[in-house]
Amino acid sequence: MSAVLERPSMHLWEASIEHYLDYLKVERQASPHTVTNYERDLRSIAASAAAREVEGWTRLDAKDVRSIIAEQHREGISGRSLARRLSAVRGLYNHLLRHGEAEHNPAQDILAPKDRKSLPATLDPDEVSRLLTQNLNDPMICRDLAMFELMYSSGLRLAELVGIDLADLDLSVGQVRVTGKGGKVRDLPVGEHAIEAINKWLGYRRSMPGSDERAVFLSSRGKRIAPRTVQMRLKKLAESQGLDRDCYPHMLRHSFASHLLESSGDLRAVQELLGHADISTTQIYTHLDFQHLAQVYDESHPRARRTPANRD
Repeated sequence: MSAVLERPSMHLWEASIEHYLDYLKVERQASPHTVTNYERDLRSIAASAAAREVEGWTRLDAKDVRSIIAEQHREGISGRSLARRLSAVRGLYNHLLRHGEAEHNPAQDILAPKDRKSLPATLDPDEVSRLLTQNLNDPMICRDLAMFELMYSSGLRLAELVGIDLADLDLSVGQVRVTGKGGKVRDLPVGEHAIEAINKWLGYRRSMPGSDERAVFLSSRGKRIAPRTVQMRLKKLAESQGLDRDCYPHMLRHSFASHLLESSGDLRAVQELLGHADISTTQIYTHLDFQHLAQVYDESHPRARRTPANRD
């Protein structure tokens, strides 16, 4: 039995936990994973409440729950885990209410604290150049470079990249049509480096098996390339170039957004290019280069530089 159950007053909590877990297993037919998580969550809340000398679930109030959640967040428990713990507590009390063993649900209106959003990982322009500088004589490497040049050039999601058909490309005007989340279609510009790489790949593609396939990017077997293959090929490419980074496809999209926003400052344009429904999603990229922008400000703005003190 867990150490948290050794507290003498825990028997006041245990019976209700066991009854609720039996209900989840038998009547709700919850998965073993869910039952195990809820058991751990409820016992954690119960142990914290018992430490506060709360005498059982019927004595726990909203103030206690809020205080326990805040304490556990300070101890390093993530907001996501705490949200699940609150869900477990709400479920337990709903069960108690149905059986007349409680008069209220103290966790009903309590929200878990939000975790601080981690900033997306990006490559700097030099790392992108290093990644995409390769010998184009090998067909599969040529395909890889075309894919990754296009991802970085147009800020594509992985699913958008693998879904591109030949009919979606118009390299004469530097444009690609992609289908994003929710089936939303958008036309995006394609840069010169990506156009060159794609044209080189299309030259190889014509002689490959499955060349009549609609997809632009094919596997070695002539089928539309799988997302997992793209992930593996990028990782392999980064390793071959000596990049000491765990590179993944979405990192190229993040890099596109960060570099474009840093250069243009046009948040709305970047939002449209990325296909974000809400501009708040795009705003995370405004934080990526703050230190760089602050340095530029300190070095360039006439009112930012400190005037050396006059010496006698």
